[in-house]
Amino acid sequence: MTTSTALLLADLLGVAVFAASGASAAVVKRLDIFGVVFVGFVAALGGGIFRDLVIDEVPPLAFADWRYAVTAAVTAGAVFWLHPQLARLRTAVLVLDAAGLGLFTVTGTLKALDADVPPVGAVLIGMLSGIGGGLGRDLLTGEIPVMLRREIYALAALAGAIVVVSLGFAGVTGPLPLVGAMVLVFGLRLVALRRRWSAPVAVIPERAAGTTPAAGPPARRRLWGRADRTGGGTARAGAAGPAGDPTPGDDAAHSDSVASAEGAAPGGGVAPGGAKAPGGVGGHRRV
Repeated sequence: MTTSTALLLADLLGVAVFAASGASAAVVKRLDIFGVVFVGFVAALGGGIFRDLVIDEVPPLAFADWRYAVTAAVTAGAVFWLHPQLARLRTAVLVLDAAGLGLFTVTGTLKALDADVPPVGAVLIGMLSGIGGGLGRDLLTGEIPVMLRREIYALAALAGAIVVVSLGFAGVTGPLPLVGAMVLVFGLRLVALRRRWSAPVAVIPERAAGTTPAAGPPARRRLWGRADRTGGGTARAGAAGPAGDPTPGDDAAHSDSVASAEGAAPGGGVAPGGAKAPGGVGGHRRV
């Protein structure tokens, strides 16, 4: 088996794996058969199309070679019809996605090196060709792209691309080292999922995040009465507050006057039950 044949088989295997991953995600979102096949097609061929356009291979292999499109469509259709028999579909999506990530990262890096792309550029192209399919799948199914979340995803592809470039510089050739790089990306992704490894995120203080309630305006210097926090100067008991509202002192005086008015009967006496009776004090009539 020649190197080109092995590379083609690895590329087609990656297409099938990513098509199954995209179709499984579309089935979970309850899309129809066209939506399932379309999401599988984008997930399978999105990274490869980006890679070919960057290295100036026009038209991209996804359009020039019918085997790529047929592989993606057949795999996505098979997932649509067989998904009732697939147990734990969410786990299957994650495993297939990790496998496709490793395959496309390695093949993308190799094609970039064959196109005489410098090492740093080859690493970036390999990483982007690996994560491109998952990015398209997540956007079409309404999910936050996995590469933008805290999970180890793009970093795993970056590590695999660096290994492939390093093997090329060391003169190590053959399919076994490349398979080892694929297994590295695949294993790193699965271990990160299993152990919940995540990339560091910025720590936002609570005050900066707006969780601490804002303090009111500072109180002015107390001259007399109570300190004023409303910006209208110091207030005294019985004075009107802002916008004509009575101050606490005024409220107390008003309450006392209302109570005395309600308890007083005509003539100033004490009514039965403690109120003032008409015409006298304590129930006695004036002479």
